Amino acid sequence: MTPDPIFAHPRLAALYDELEADRADLDHYEALVDELGAGSVLDVGCGTGVFALRLAARGLDVVGVDPAAASLAVARGKPGADRVRWIDGDATTLPPDLAVDLAVMTGNVAQVFTTDEAWAATLAGIHATLRPGGHLVFETRRPEVRAWEGWDGLGERTGDLEWWYDLVEVAEPLVTFRWSFRFASDDALLTSDSTLRFRTRAEVEATLVAAGLVLDDVRDAPDRPGKELVFVAHRPG
Repeated sequence: MTPDPIFAHPRLAALYDELEADRADLDHYEALVDELGAGSVLDVGCGTGVFALRLAARGLDVVGVDPAAASLAVARGKPGADRVRWIDGDATTLPPDLAVDLAVMTGNVAQVFTTDEAWAATLAGIHATLRPGGHLVFETRRPEVRAWEGWDGLGERTGDLEWWYDLVEVAEPLVTFRWSFRFASDDALLTSDSTLRFRTRAEVEATLVAAGLVLDDVRDAPDRPGKELVFVAHRPG
C-alpha cells in the first residue's frame, strides 16, 4: 500500500501528534493488553509510535510496523524509541520468524484496506505472526452512524497552521475525504486525500472466519459509544 501524504509527507507527519492529541482510545487498548495477558505486541499501522512507545515503557516486547517512512522517522526520534522494534512495511511483509501474543490496529487502521484482497492479505499476515492462542484486536466505525456526514468543513486555525476537511466522495462502502493544510509562514498549501472502507459487523466477522481466526467478542468502543465496534479474535491452536 502507498500511505496517504498525511502520514508520508515529512512536514505533515511531524504535525500528526498535535492534530490527534486526544488519544483516549488508547486507554481501552492498554486495558485489553492487560486483560489478554499479552507480553509481546505487534502494532500494525503504528504511525508515529504513540501506542507502541506507551507499551514499551511498561516493559512489553513491542514491534511497530508502518509503510510511511516519515511517520516512522517521527516515532524513531521520540524518547524511548530504542525499546521498540520498528519495521518499514505492513502486515504482509513481516519477518517470518516474528511471533507475538497480540496484534492491534488502533485509530481505525482497519478501514484503510479498501479492497477485499488487501484486507484478506493483512489478516493472513497477522494470523501468521500470532502465536497459537494469540489475539487480534482492532476497531472500525459503524457504517450506519454515517460519521462522514460530520467531517465536511471541519477545521481549525492554530498559530502558523490552518487545516480543514472536505468530503470528496461518498460511494458506500467507500468514503473519500481531503485534509488541507495551509502554513502562514510560507503560504504553503498541502493536501492529503484518504479513502476509508466502512464494513458492516457481519462483513468483518466473515473476514475473520475466512482468515482462520476465532471471534471472541465484539464490544462497543468505550470512548465513542454507539459509534465504533472493537473486535477481539484469536488464532486457534
